[in-house]
Amino acid sequence: MPAARISGMPLCDYFSAADDSAALAVLDAPGGPAEGGLDTLPLKDVDPVVVLARLEAVLTGCRYEEARARPRAGLLLSEPEAEEAFVVAVSDTLAAALAALPAAELPGRAAAWSGSGDLQDVTPAEAAAALDALSGLARRARAAHHRLYCWWAL
Repeated sequence: MPAARISGMPLCDYFSAADDSAALAVLDAPGGPAEGGLDTLPLKDVDPVVVLARLEAVLTGCRYEEARARPRAGLLLSEPEAEEAFVVAVSDTLAAALAALPAAELPGRAAAWSGSGDLQDVTPAEAAAALDALSGLARRARAAHHRLYCWWAL
């Protein structure tokens, strides 16, 4: 799948895995989750902590602070001293909202997300491409009974 790109943010690949142990195993795979055979979205430049919390607020109607405080939201699963890559959890609430997002709502939600916080310079079309890709990954993860994660490479 071609990478969706929002420029100016860290290098991140989103993926699904059966559990935290399977997600952490990507740290042993050169090249990250795609090389480890996991369903991977090469969605570069979308921060799994701040930017995804803003997306969760847009999709669920909660406040940004509430999204940041949810269990697993931006939770660092790997060792904080890692020098090359980290694995960060995506909140289950966001994963469920992404999986349930109706296609008809995608443009409006993307427009709202593109105007929030760190994404103020992102066009609604760029945000829509990223949101559509994330939504697809979340639907596939839900069907496989997997959770969502981010491989954050330096």
